[in-house]
Amino acid sequence: SARVIGLQMLPVLGTTVPRAEAEPYAAALGEAFQLTNFLRDVGEDLRRGRVYLPTEELAAFDVDRELLEWSLATGRPDPRIRRALRWLVAYNRAVYRRARPGIELLRPESRPCVSTAFTLYRKILDEITAADYDVLRRRVVVGGARRAGVAARAFAGRLAA
Repeated sequence: SARVIGLQMLPVLGTTVPRAEAEPYAAALGEAFQLTNFLRDVGEDLRRGRVYLPTEELAAFDVDRELLEWSLATGRPDPRIRRALRWLVAYNRAVYRRARPGIELLRPESRPCVSTAFTLYRKILDEITAADYDVLRRRVVVGGARRAGVAARAFAGRLAA
């Protein structure tokens, strides 16, 4: 569903090429952002009775809702969950790589904002990895100092442009 959001953002952000040329990248970026949110919020969503991670991919690692709920309730990690999350993070990184060239197709004034979001969301994946994929018991975040550093670099780049 977030692929559509990426597409809907194109008229707002503007492109330097025909919109159709930028659409695959925008759709991929919407997908990447959404999957990052799903990965970051696994435990929070599960506590609310929801699982947004792709069930087919989880099933490939013998992970289902019951196993996720068991792990959350007991606080015990399960290697199958860790393997599934590791695969999903790697897949998510590949989607970001596909989306990245599209940022340069946006109007110059839109690029810093989208580039900042791109960088920060990818850093969430770094935090998930650093937490050894423990996203059931806590929500990983990119710290304020790191967020401010990324935003400052984008702002400085915009001023230089």
